[in-house]
Amino acid sequence: MEELFPRTVVGGLSLPRMIVGSNWFLGYSHTSKAKDHVIRQHVTRERLTDILTAFLERGVDAILWNPNPDVLAAMKDAEQRAGRAMIQVLNPIFNLVPGGKPEQEPDVVLDACRDLGAAICMPHQAVTDALTDKRARVIRDLDCYTRMIRERGMIPGLSTHMPEVPLYADRQGADIETYIQIYNAAGFLMQIETDWVLDNVIRKAKKPVLTIKPLAAGRLLPIVGLAFAWSTLREQDMVCIGTMSADEAKEAIDISLQCLSRPPAQQP
Repeated sequence: MEELFPRTVVGGLSLPRMIVGSNWFLGYSHTSKAKDHVIRQHVTRERLTDILTAFLERGVDAILWNPNPDVLAAMKDAEQRAGRAMIQVLNPIFNLVPGGKPEQEPDVVLDACRDLGAAICMPHQAVTDALTDKRARVIRDLDCYTRMIRERGMIPGLSTHMPEVPLYADRQGADIETYIQIYNAAGFLMQIETDWVLDNVIRKAKKPVLTIKPLAAGRLLPIVGLAFAWSTLREQDMVCIGTMSADEAKEAIDISLQCLSRPPAQQP
C-alpha cells in the first residue's frame, strides 16, 4: 500500500501537509501569455481528473482554488474515482467598497463559497493586502470578514503576498487559523529575503502557514524546491503545489515523502 501523506491540523480540521494548487489548472504560468495558452490547451477536464485522482489516492485531499466550473467538474469526477472527498480551501475575491458588481459583494461571494462546500475560506491577497495598513501595522476590517466566514460555517484564513501580514494578524489577535505566504528557494515573487521570511514570519507565526510557489512557477527543479521547503518549514506548515500531469503529481509526492523522512534543517 502506498504511503499516505503526513497531515497537520488547521482550526481543528485535519489537512495534508501538501495542498493541491490550481494555478497550473487555470493557465496562470507567471511566464507569458503563450505559456498560459499552452497550459489551458493541455489541462483538459480528463487530465485534470487524472491529476486530482493521483493526489487523492495518496492522501493529498485538499485543494486551494477559486471557483471554476471545469475544476469543480473534474474534482467531482476524481472524488468518484478515488472514493475520497476533496477538502476545499477557497481563495475568493470580493468588493471592498460599495458600488461594485452585485455578484462580487462579500455576502454573495461568501455564500457561494459555503454552498460549494468550502471548509476553509482565505480571502485572496487582492483583498487582504488592500486592507493592510503598514503605517498602523493592522489589517483593517478583517474582523468583519472573518466573522462573516465563521457565520457560514467555514474556517477563516488569509492570503497575502506581503510578509508583514501574518505578523499583523497575530499582533491584533485576528480570528485566523492559517495564512498563505510565498516561500521558495529562488525568492521568486517574495518581497524580502527568503531567510528573513523563514525566521521572522513562518517560524514565529502562531498558526500553521500554507506556503505557495515552492518551485517558483517552474523556475526550480522539483527536487530543489521541495527539498528546500520541507527541510526548513515547521512540522505544522504546508506546501501548495500545482502540476500539469498525474505523473508530476506522483513525483512531487514521492520527492516530498523522501524529504520528510529526514529531520528539518536549522538556521544557525
